[in-house]
Amino acid sequence: MSDAYLYDHVRTPRGKGKKDGRLHQATPVWLLRTLLRALQQRSGLDTALVDDLVLGCVTPVGEQGADIARTAVLDADWAQTVAGVTQSRFCASGLESVNLAAAKVASGYEDLVVGGGVESMSRWTMGSDGGAWFMDPRINQKLGFVPQGVGADLIATLEGWGRADVDAYALRSHQKAAAAQAEGRFAKSIVPVHDIAGLLMLDRDETVRANASLEAMAKLEPSFAMMGGMGFDATALRKYTTVERITHMHHAGNSSGIVDGAALMLVGSKEGGAKAGLKPRARIRAAAVIGSEPTIMLTGPTPACLKALAKAKMTAGDIDLWEINEAFAVVPMKTARDLGIGLDRVNVNGGSIAMGHPLGATGCIILGTLLDELERRDLATGCATLCVGGGMGIATIIERV
Repeated sequence: MSDAYLYDHVRTPRGKGKKDGRLHQATPVWLLRTLLRALQQRSGLDTALVDDLVLGCVTPVGEQGADIARTAVLDADWAQTVAGVTQSRFCASGLESVNLAAAKVASGYEDLVVGGGVESMSRWTMGSDGGAWFMDPRINQKLGFVPQGVGADLIATLEGWGRADVDAYALRSHQKAAAAQAEGRFAKSIVPVHDIAGLLMLDRDETVRANASLEAMAKLEPSFAMMGGMGFDATALRKYTTVERITHMHHAGNSSGIVDGAALMLVGSKEGGAKAGLKPRARIRAAAVIGSEPTIMLTGPTPACLKALAKAKMTAGDIDLWEINEAFAVVPMKTARDLGIGLDRVNVNGGSIAMGHPLGATGCIILGTLLDELERRDLATGCATLCVGGGMGIATIIERV
């Protein structure tokens, strides 16, 4: 086994995931074409040296269907020898793609691999691909399925957090993202998206609210109370018998936004990078996935991080910066509490509450954000982690070189 290194990272801005969003007219293949061409141009990459593109997509239907990774490689005019594969580990798909790319490299089977993900949520809504988890009543009942928002509210109830706590966390996410955006901290990796005529569509994350306030959030109604009343609360409480009732407190302002976006990471061996004339920026110290309780669904980051830390022979205190995906405010709050880390080291440039969660791409985005910020602060180690649909967790530890 050899080390896998991170050589470059690019992402699109994240556009509001509705028909009036700035990226709605861009197809998912167009987003990937934009990034693949940028990745090639930034370093003069000879694409014939790249073995594969591993791509995450959570809703692989319509324009995102078939093997969009291979389609994108060809549309971007990369060497036809570059293969492409599309996979889904739900909202961890983007990070899973990078980890799979790293595993291919570390095994010695391949030398340069691109990992990443895409999701055009304004064009293909969550759940439009179906699946037994949602559509088969027997599976639904056996696994105790509830919507993730109900699970988030259950976690908050179990942890003793109230509406003020989760709203305060969400406000900080917007404030940090607005400050980072104003200071140009994302500029290193963001590739503006233009239309086929060359007109600019979007060059910055669209959903950041610099004017966010607790007063405005207080006016938002909980998003999952009605679903809970339809029977999902009762389903969850059959497993969590110590809870009398679930207090619903997550809403559009303290949950991840629905957006369009894509991201790519160039991963390679030391020899593969040298052959391409590239300088490594970091190496992957360890990566891990785990399965967690599928009803509450959102508690996987902590055990995934502990598994990755054990593989790397590290402790949580050895990690300089953390990116914990903000699927809901309670996810980074609980993960930080469980691991004993201060929120001052978590999502220092904001997260998905402010900038949105393009499902198949987010994991790659937050890993790239982590890498950029480690370099900006001249720090050494970071960990990116996400909760995952179906009750799973994923974590990746990187170290600058």
